[in-house]
Amino acid sequence: MKKLLNDPANAVVESVEGFAAAHSDIVEAHYDPIYVTRVGGAVQGKVGLVSGGGSGHEPLHAGFVGQGMLDAAVPGPVFTSPTPDQIAPAFVASNGGAGVLAIVKNYTGDVLNFETAVELAEAEDVEVASVVVNDDVAVEDSLYTAGRRGVAGTVCVEKIAGAAADRGDDLAGVAAVAGRVVANVRSMGVALTACTVPASGRPSFDLPDDEVEIGIGIHGEPGRHRIGLEPADAITQRLLDPVADDLALAGGENVLLFVNGMGGTPSSELYVVYRQARKLLEARGVVVTRSLVGNYVTSLEMQGASVTVLRLDDELTTLWDAPVHTAALRW
Repeated sequence: MKKLLNDPANAVVESVEGFAAAHSDIVEAHYDPIYVTRVGGAVQGKVGLVSGGGSGHEPLHAGFVGQGMLDAAVPGPVFTSPTPDQIAPAFVASNGGAGVLAIVKNYTGDVLNFETAVELAEAEDVEVASVVVNDDVAVEDSLYTAGRRGVAGTVCVEKIAGAAADRGDDLAGVAAVAGRVVANVRSMGVALTACTVPASGRPSFDLPDDEVEIGIGIHGEPGRHRIGLEPADAITQRLLDPVADDLALAGGENVLLFVNGMGGTPSSELYVVYRQARKLLEARGVVVTRSLVGNYVTSLEMQGASVTVLRLDDELTTLWDAPVHTAALRW
């Protein structure tokens, strides 16, 4: 295993230390327990947004803390949920008097630990609502979930819900907007290589050089099937068609097309995937009005990509376009 690490046991803390130092104008880190908040803490009168999960998916979630997105993010160990005693202080720190929305990816550990943290926060008179992201169409159940996994669509939920909070929506309103995004976003991914969790020091699964895994999750867990390596256009169609079919997209609808890298795939290849995904959507009569391409929800150094499609209406488009200033996303 070759990684730019010191002691793997300290990898998360040292990474957060560096992240907070590099973006000290946007975030500040807390270490006992560990979580990341916006500089200056909670915004009074605004609904707070908190998310989190296992590390190894950077820039998710800490990279999306800042104006227009999250108020706090809670990093667990690599591919392992943060604990309730980490999450609850992040809820409290993000409460500006209007309550807090927890954005939770649908992994069993995350769901259970966030539920417990909600109870702890409510015992301190912090009102918390939750939304669970389950955008992965590849499998209904996996090693980590009951039901569909939460993957790259989480970025769309955090961005749009963050904009709704910034414009002054109350907690019920922000939760409702987040729920609309969850209902209208779908994703599917492919792995070309496995990733290596620092604590284990070995690839998370075996994948021959001439094969790819279709429908993987962001922890490298298996998906629908393993196939021989194909050209990029053919692989892209294997990802895009189930997403578009599951959304039942109709001609004339507007969408956001998001091609996400898994950490080890260069931008040049992601744009090859985007090119074909857009062609396939346009062939269905679907109009791509917004786009995002890059490594936003990763799986350490895995080579691969995912395709996410979000059905847009006028309000969701306006909220997507609203100003955002975080380490990983800004306009």
